[in-house]
Amino acid sequence: MDARLQQLLDKQDITDLVYAYCNASDRHDHDKLRQLYHPDATDDHGGFFKGLAMEFIDQLPAIQAPMEILHHNITNINLALDGDYAEGEIYVLAFHKIRTDTEPMDLLIGGRYFDRYEKRDGVWKFSAKAVVADWAMVNNPSTVQLDHPLVQGSHLGRPGRDDPSYDFFRLLQWGQR
Repeated sequence: MDARLQQLLDKQDITDLVYAYCNASDRHDHDKLRQLYHPDATDDHGGFFKGLAMEFIDQLPAIQAPMEILHHNITNINLALDGDYAEGEIYVLAFHKIRTDTEPMDLLIGGRYFDRYEKRDGVWKFSAKAVVADWAMVNNPSTVQLDHPLVQGSHLGRPGRDDPSYDFFRLLQWGQR
């Protein structure tokens, strides 16, 4: 195969991996998330966690428990490939609505993922991920209004298996990459 075509296919596979990471994170689909990392991969989420990615995923239920909404949006994807190794600087906007003891609050983070990927046995997965915050905006109390008349009757996204996407899609299902 032409090397340029292989590079395009590899970049698309990595891009799909990045998008799958966002979907699994937003839906709290930890089974799917485990499939995206190599077993020896590391994850650096700053104050939340630094260590093996599988250990991070083990802690996610507690970390995500107060998150009523988690919504990742990828903007720029900068990839560099060298055979079965690649690096990515991935720009992300991540919105969080977080339950607190008093009232919900919002956190919008603009940042980047510093990712390393490896293709093992023909499959690209994360070998390392580091999260970088470039800016953050906090609204306390939350300004999310899912009960506003303009939203009434809309399907409302939810973390977990109750998200309406799982009823709508046949191919994009819980725990599947």
